[in-house]
Amino acid sequence: MSDTSANNQKLDPDNALRSNMTRRLFRRISAHNSILIGGTVLGAIVFMALFAPLLAPHDPFDQDLSRRLLPPFWMEDNDPKHILGTDNLGRDYLSRLIYGAQISLMIGVCTALISGIIGSALGITAGYFGGRVDAIITFIITTRLSMPIVLVALAVVALVGGSLHAVILVLGFLLWDRYAVVMRSATQQARNMDYVSAARAIGCPTWRVVLSEIFPNVVNNLIVIATFEVAHAILLEASLSFLGLGVQPPDPSWGLMIAEGKEFLLFDPWVITIPGVALSILVLAVNMLGDGIRDVSAPENRN
Repeated sequence: MSDTSANNQKLDPDNALRSNMTRRLFRRISAHNSILIGGTVLGAIVFMALFAPLLAPHDPFDQDLSRRLLPPFWMEDNDPKHILGTDNLGRDYLSRLIYGAQISLMIGVCTALISGIIGSALGITAGYFGGRVDAIITFIITTRLSMPIVLVALAVVALVGGSLHAVILVLGFLLWDRYAVVMRSATQQARNMDYVSAARAIGCPTWRVVLSEIFPNVVNNLIVIATFEVAHAILLEASLSFLGLGVQPPDPSWGLMIAEGKEFLLFDPWVITIPGVALSILVLAVNMLGDGIRDVSAPENRN
């Protein structure tokens, strides 16, 4: 049996190489504090959002004006039934915070998916074909970069009306520029590699060269950009909701919760502080995870 296993290892060096690379990658990830901290915090928020109906102590839409603006547990006159207090309509703040995580994560992920598809397609096309195609797409990218995101988003949402789907579509069609720039640069480097030239030499069609040779070697860049764009989209949604043009009441968006609490800033600052801190923690966790993925996937750290 020992001779057989030894022969199998000799005959299959590729599996041994993959196993070693996987172990090295796991060691790098487990030793990187940004990935561990950011991934743990983000995982907890995702868990909270997925199981919101089970974790929320109250219905986030139930109103009780007799219990409006109850303080959180660390202040006097708090109610144990409402750990984080209630808002100006008597709705449980903890429940709205938990359900608000669903909206923030949905907007971040869906926006990153839409913009990632658009930007990656444009960037890879420009980087692979070059020439006139590259010039046209570069002009489109430059035009997009000259447009202020917040002002354009405000104008479009004001025209079509504020809603969850409108915010996702508007942000998805506005945040693709970073994907396009990075993927164009990565594709320009990859298209001159020997394995791409070999694929062309044996007659592989263009779509196969792009999908099987180029895309797997630039996908690390895509993952890193996606993490940062998720955080960017969440902040932009909060800004739009704060200005009244994002997610509309009674949906418990964190940006909308901040906007609804601005009238009580002087006397009940916790109404703004709680969703503001939650938003900051989520964005920080996503950015830390993105930083860690960037460090681990950097070429100098792959060996």
